[in-house]
Amino acid sequence: MFNLFQRVGKALMTPIAVLPIAAILLRFGFGDIPFITGDIANIMKVAGEAIFSNLDMLFAVGIAYGLAKNSDGSAGLAGAVGLLIAKAVYLQIDPTLNMGVFIGIIIGILAGALYNRFHTIKPPEFLGFFGGKRFVPIVTALSAIVVGILSGYFWHYAQSGIDAFSNTIIGLNEIGSFLYGTLNRLLIPLGLHHILNSVFLFQVGEYSYIKDGVTVVANGDLHRFFAGDPTAGIYMAGFYVTMMFGLPSMALAIYVTTPKEQRKKAGAVLFGVALTSFLTGITEPLEFLFLFVAPILFLVHAILTGLAVASAHFLGIHHGYGFSAGLIDYLINYKLATKPLLILPLGLAFGVIYFTVSYYIIKIFKYNIFEESKEEIAQKEGEEALAFIEALGGKENIISTDACITRLRMEVKASEHLDTEAFKKLGAKGVIKPNNTTIQVVLGTRAESVAEMIKGNLK
Repeated sequence: MFNLFQRVGKALMTPIAVLPIAAILLRFGFGDIPFITGDIANIMKVAGEAIFSNLDMLFAVGIAYGLAKNSDGSAGLAGAVGLLIAKAVYLQIDPTLNMGVFIGIIIGILAGALYNRFHTIKPPEFLGFFGGKRFVPIVTALSAIVVGILSGYFWHYAQSGIDAFSNTIIGLNEIGSFLYGTLNRLLIPLGLHHILNSVFLFQVGEYSYIKDGVTVVANGDLHRFFAGDPTAGIYMAGFYVTMMFGLPSMALAIYVTTPKEQRKKAGAVLFGVALTSFLTGITEPLEFLFLFVAPILFLVHAILTGLAVASAHFLGIHHGYGFSAGLIDYLINYKLATKPLLILPLGLAFGVIYFTVSYYIIKIFKYNIFEESKEEIAQKEGEEALAFIEALGGKENIISTDACITRLRMEVKASEHLDTEAFKKLGAKGVIKPNNTTIQVVLGTRAESVAEMIKGNLK
């Protein structure tokens, strides 16, 4: 189950990657940007709404594609077919039912699992055309009928639980925001924060608005924010404080506490990852620099993130993002926000807190985040790939190779005997072994290129 959640969390990155362009198009569609008015603005608006109105389809296709072995497109097709059938069935049973993105997640997982199980199936010769990958949409369609029937009759029980959870979190006010912000960061090492986000950003809360004379319901803090809900944005606003001010300040604390002989290397790395966090809100390259080397520092970072989200909530700041809480999203969505200017002084205050706390934690625990490797890291791609394969126990031990933005995700025959130090000598910031057949190697933004190099050398 843990492995499944990890894989779903990674697969969620595929549909989530589409949201920035949807948010930008929708933002342009408000008609208050020079030269983007009238018909042009309306075109932008409907283009953005087309994505937000079909998030369930986006999730079904994206998750199925992301879970499928070799990321095969036929799994995405199966996800689309399954979603259309499941929705048609449960709406036939209960026309008032609205499962939101959850039906997309369910069908996406189902289609991905069925692809992995049946994409090599060989039916009798007279049915040979329907074998292999062509069989996957067929079996997904049949399975989706069952999902639709079960949803139509039983989903209202699950919906009651989700509503109770949502109302509880909303009722906790700033405490609920603190819990969300803290858990969001704490789940990053496990790759499960996207699953948490799918609830808060795409399901918690409800906002109804009129579109083309029809009442449309938007769920989740992100979708409601871009639909014009003035109460939305409370779970996203505080992340601007952390990503634009807090983490860059922590990077500065790491730099000034780094021994002078290592500062040149540290400065180059820290400047790049801090700037990435500030501009785009992508934080994993910076967080994984110290996550395994200084775990107490990461725990403090998670708590401070929770406090930042709660503080923004307390001050009545409402701001949202299409991708992540960096300067780019801050400026693009500025006019949609409530009290966005307060983010700046709040961010500066948290920047001072982040720097001070980080500085003394590093000093007290004597963390040396940029300690030099004992052996030289392989420079050439071929040598590096072979070195990773050797560290993974050789070709015979590797079952499958995958990667997300910052982590190499490997399925192996056995992981318990693999030497963590071997990966660290190759530049890894940390190694996670969820079980005896899975290993994750935290490499930063080069994880995907390393995965491709390994795949190339396994052929």
